[in-house]
Amino acid sequence: MTQEVFEQVQLTQPDPELQAIGNKVFRGDRVLPHEALLLFEKGSLPWLGALANHIRETKHGDTTYFNRNFHIEPTNICVFSCNFCSYSRLYAHKEEGWELTADQMLDIVKKYDGQPVTEVHIVGGVHPKLTLHFFADLLKKIKAHRPDLHVKGFTPVELDYMFRKAKMSRKEGMLFLKEAGLQSLPGGGAEIFAPDIRKQICEDKVDGAGWLEIHRIAHELGMHSNATMLYGHIEEFSHRIDHMEQLRQLQDETGGFNTFIPLKFRNKDNAMSHIPESTIIEDMRMYAIARIYMDNFPHLKAYWPMLGRNNAQLTLSFGVNDIDGTIDDSTKIYSMAGSEEQTPTMTTEELVQLIRQARRKPVERDTLYHVIRDYSEAGV
Repeated sequence: MTQEVFEQVQLTQPDPELQAIGNKVFRGDRVLPHEALLLFEKGSLPWLGALANHIRETKHGDTTYFNRNFHIEPTNICVFSCNFCSYSRLYAHKEEGWELTADQMLDIVKKYDGQPVTEVHIVGGVHPKLTLHFFADLLKKIKAHRPDLHVKGFTPVELDYMFRKAKMSRKEGMLFLKEAGLQSLPGGGAEIFAPDIRKQICEDKVDGAGWLEIHRIAHELGMHSNATMLYGHIEEFSHRIDHMEQLRQLQDETGGFNTFIPLKFRNKDNAMSHIPESTIIEDMRMYAIARIYMDNFPHLKAYWPMLGRNNAQLTLSFGVNDIDGTIDDSTKIYSMAGSEEQTPTMTTEELVQLIRQARRKPVERDTLYHVIRDYSEAGV
């Protein structure tokens, strides 16, 4: 954004406090928590979008990343009962869920033999019989079968339970899984760090401090990870800002996060179904403010199976530079919660076309954002 264009944008936001924040953003200065609250309370969507897009284009130009990945969901049986979750089934009612064996999961990996996928994403419920050693053996089998496949897996919710059951410290457990083949962590399980909110929506699982500690340990071991935030339920703007601030502080320490992913609360078939979902305008405001605030996170991702293809495409004008991957499977975490994508699979051609339609540059990446192929000129 040129100085002249920026000045025109600023005129659309006459509030002097907001104009001062806009000046900071244009200079590349850090936005503070009290200023972020003003953005949520008073910032107009077009103005926020222009600022977020300026940051996005300063960091990445028109480049929009995706990867070729697939998911393995070992089980939806879980010892925890999060009120927002439509996916899991309590262990006491395990006949309503599923549980994959190690061989069945390895068969899913083998299904992609000869195909140019670069990542397998392993996340599911917390099953008391799927232990740390069970998953370590699975990781070893996956890496033995396909050494080039990047294994990203397990939220701190899963990991904390595994480590405690195995009577290992968090650092011992992380090192054990890294040596077995785990290479990076997804961002799930963060929800909202604020204890008063967490008590109401997911009281019995690892707390915010534990989530952050496991990611810190992963970073210290040379592993990268992602971070998420579940928004649009009972939290207030101050809770969102506190959550992002804690992530930003850890990133200042370690530099180990690749991307931040705001996750929209979906209200189908869960204990919070009475809470209305956020509107698309609120969603775009969330993405824009996330891009403005999370200044030390290189990437902002929109998880398209959660938002739907069209809405994910729209986020590319509000700070987002990554729309995840082909997800060539039938991942159920969001479809069971009522997302627009009931069968979340997109081909590479479809992803490239979606990005091009938004007048952005499609680039295939690996998990760590190394460029595999630039599709901006070439045909698919």
